[in-house]
Amino acid sequence: MKSVSSYSALDKLGRVRLSRHFFMRDFLYSEIAAHHGVRNVPDNPELAIEAGRHLCEELLEPLNATFGRIAVRSAFRSCDVNALGNEKKLNCASNESNFAGHIWDRRDADDGMGATACIVVPWFTDQYQSGADWCSLAYWIHDHLPYSELEFFDGQGMCAFNLSWHQTPKKNITSWMKPRVLMKGGHDQGGFSDWYEDFPPFRKE
Repeated sequence: MKSVSSYSALDKLGRVRLSRHFFMRDFLYSEIAAHHGVRNVPDNPELAIEAGRHLCEELLEPLNATFGRIAVRSAFRSCDVNALGNEKKLNCASNESNFAGHIWDRRDADDGMGATACIVVPWFTDQYQSGADWCSLAYWIHDHLPYSELEFFDGQGMCAFNLSWHQTPKKNITSWMKPRVLMKGGHDQGGFSDWYEDFPPFRKE
C-alpha cells in the first residue's frame, strides 16, 4: 500500500482488517491529533499493517475472547503526533524510544518491528475498582500471551496499560503503581496461576 495522500487512500487504510475483530481504523484515533489538528497516518502503511496484525492476532484477540470487549485508549501514533505529544509533555516518550512501539511504521534501532496499544479491559476494571491487584492481570498476560512489554497505569481507576508486541520480545513488566518494576526479562518465569484463580478460562479466539 502506497503512502496515504488522499481521502480515498485513508478510507482504504481504515478498512484494512488486522484480525477477526479489529480494523486499522480502530487504532488511528488520537486525542492529541484531534485537538491540535495533526494527521495521524502512517508514512509506511505496509509496515504499520504488518506490525498491527501481530499485535491484534497474538495479543488483542485472546484478551477480547477471554474477557470480552477491550477498549483502545491510544495506539498508533505518527512521528508528528508523537513528537508533538512529547514536546507538550502529554505522556509521549521521544520518537526514537517509540519506534516499533506506538510508532508502528518505524523499525527500532536494532531493525526490529513492533506495535503498542494502550488498552483497558473493562472486565478487569470492575475487579480493580473492587480491590483487585493490577499484578494479577499482568501475571495472567505473562503466563498466556507472547507480549514484549507491559506498562500499567491507574488511569483514574481504569487500570489502563500499554501492551506491546515485538518480533524480539523483552518480557518486561513495569507500572506507575507499586511495584514499579514487576519483571525484567522474564522469559523463563511462569506459573503465576495463584494470582488469577478467579479469572475466566483462557480462550484464544
